[in-house]
Amino acid sequence: MITKERIEDRTIADLLQAYPFVDSFFNNNTLEIEGKESLTLSQLFDEMDEEEREDRALDPDQFSAQLLEFINQMLSFLDEDNSVQSLTILPGTDKSGNPEGFTELVVRKSEVISIVGATGSGKSRLLGDIEWVAQKDTPTSRQILINDDLPDTSWRFSSSKKLVAQLSQNMNFVMDLSAQEFVELHAESRLVESRDEVVTRIIGEANKLAGEPFTPETPITSLSGGQSRALMIADTAILSKSPIILIDEIENAGIDRKKALALLLSEEKIVLMATHDPVLALMGDRRIVIRNGGIAKVIETTEEERTILGKLEELDRTLLSYRTRLRMGESLLDD
Repeated sequence: MITKERIEDRTIADLLQAYPFVDSFFNNNTLEIEGKESLTLSQLFDEMDEEEREDRALDPDQFSAQLLEFINQMLSFLDEDNSVQSLTILPGTDKSGNPEGFTELVVRKSEVISIVGATGSGKSRLLGDIEWVAQKDTPTSRQILINDDLPDTSWRFSSSKKLVAQLSQNMNFVMDLSAQEFVELHAESRLVESRDEVVTRIIGEANKLAGEPFTPETPITSLSGGQSRALMIADTAILSKSPIILIDEIENAGIDRKKALALLLSEEKIVLMATHDPVLALMGDRRIVIRNGGIAKVIETTEEERTILGKLEELDRTLLSYRTRLRMGESLLDD
């Protein structure tokens, strides 16, 4: 955390170099700093007479305190330190009060965990426990550890630190923006460096996932369901700071699921994937089986199942080929 002394003793140029976003703070307070970058805050206020300070309603001590708070809030918001190396789930009980069927589940970065179970079995409750960083204080009595330890309370209460980023089944854009403008807006809010390159990369990665390509100029309201999901997966993978990504039923998205997972894992995310698709379920390193509101068991994906996965992927490619031919108006009887 930055202290008051650290900002008062530095020149405006130093502050701008260390914290580029303070330029907006000066502008919002109608404080002209152009040509005065070599001055410290104290020297800047010393140049003003009492009347000018009163006209601008500027109090040096209050201004410094507000600037300090602004910097610390922005640093917290922009914190790039993804300190989550592992997530541990300790068992609770199911809806009947019976102990869950595992002793401990540790999930590490760049790992995919599938969540399977019937509709209403409790998959959303598991997500809620992880997102809330439950400490035996939810209906399941589960406990969540971060990096093998009790979590910092910021994961529960800070609006700038979200442990989980969710990609839901239903995505409806309502803003009148192009795909490029939408991603630019998100990138700008994150104050990312090389924004143009990042925006280009996100749209490029989204087009690799989508069944049908779209251009940066395409209005987001006209994107298909698959294109929308592809854009949000690419955006979340590259721009989101949340270390854990939950994808709900990606099989219905009309995108390249394998490439989507590869993109998320390349950004060192922990991926939790609720699915009814056997291909996706077997793509996970492990799968959590949910029954009656509790984790019934955790299954490690074996080499034998990987062999089955290969056969399922071949069937999946065949089905995709037929689907594409039908959409293009072709007959399935044609060679």
